[in-house]
Amino acid sequence: MKNLLLAIASALITGGCSGEDQLSALPQDGDIQVYFNHNQTAGSVYTDYRGIERSGDNLEQLIIDGINNAQTSIDLAVQQLNLPSVAEALVAKAHDGVRVRVVVENEYNVADAALSILKRSGKVQLIDDTADGSKGSGLMHHKFMVIDRAQVITGSANFTFSGIHGDGTDPNTMGNVNHLMVIDSGPIAEAFTGEFNLLWQRKFGLQKPPRPPQTFTVGNNQITLKFSPASPSTKFAQTTNGLIAQTLNQAQSSVDLALFVFSDQTIVNSLKNRVSQGITVRALIDQRFAFNDYSEGLDMLGVAMPNKDCKYETGNAPWSAPITTMGTVNLPDGDKLHHKIAIVDETTVITGSHNWSAAANHNNDETLIIIKNPTVAQHFDREFETLYSNSTLGLPDRVISKIQKKRRQCAL
Repeated sequence: MKNLLLAIASALITGGCSGEDQLSALPQDGDIQVYFNHNQTAGSVYTDYRGIERSGDNLEQLIIDGINNAQTSIDLAVQQLNLPSVAEALVAKAHDGVRVRVVVENEYNVADAALSILKRSGKVQLIDDTADGSKGSGLMHHKFMVIDRAQVITGSANFTFSGIHGDGTDPNTMGNVNHLMVIDSGPIAEAFTGEFNLLWQRKFGLQKPPRPPQTFTVGNNQITLKFSPASPSTKFAQTTNGLIAQTLNQAQSSVDLALFVFSDQTIVNSLKNRVSQGITVRALIDQRFAFNDYSEGLDMLGVAMPNKDCKYETGNAPWSAPITTMGTVNLPDGDKLHHKIAIVDETTVITGSHNWSAAANHNNDETLIIIKNPTVAQHFDREFETLYSNSTLGLPDRVISKIQKKRRQCAL
């Protein structure tokens, strides 16, 4: 681990572009391949839509390649799609006789270039989460595509410019930090197809029936799959956040987190218990969320911040023995840490679209995937180390000042 950290730091200092300091490629599992748009590995270089040559895996091309390989069907459920090239590939396959069905979040069902291409085609079927006659409940937050009921492409990335490459108006952005996985498994594809069919039947959010986690053996992988949401009346242990907590509780040596959002009190309490047993926890949270009054990052740092109503988060429990290994990634302005990943004991990965929040647990259409395989985990471990080498840890002075100011204002 130490040697890997030093190698990554060296690559980052030299720009991570070329030469002997660049990281060598890792072997991919035969059934699950993992790709990162901020990958610093040798050979992971491409030219994006802005004409910028940059390091990273081209997740858009990965999506298009999957579409182009389809023979019979494509089922796509993604919160947002605004990539015209992806839309054109979908339309081309539909004209070839492939059944193409698309579900998006209603907030993003707009007349942009990509969706206009789909709608004008007359071949691609598209709905959003208002198709049930409602105004939409929660978010249709999935990010998965099922190809020929045999392959699944899924992860944390929306199919957007900012989610993969960076903003067209800002050449300094490199895209939100994201990943996609390609899973070759008929049983896994069937499970995702089952979720998609519920959406296609106009069952979103809590209209879907509750379903327990499903566990599969795929080659050398043990994969547990769970779809959200769960009713607020459901016992926590039976929810997706409950499954996350249970998996973290199994840690024997280490837990590394790279999260867009972390606001679930029970999960952070589970981590606190593991730390008290000697487990090492490192955490990176998106800088826009990490120091909000309801962020569990504050708990891990041993502090609490009152909200605008001068109240603390319900159940708030700052750690009496705070860690110094929680922080934020130093990214270009406009880019976000968008992963929802945990690496447990360097062998188990928690990932998916599911943010660690009550909204994801009880309102949104989400996916959680737990993969037990050291080969797959090694890719996520390298991604974490790359991000951790480029992070700022601890409580910033500005946040300390903000907490002190709020306490004075609230007379706390």
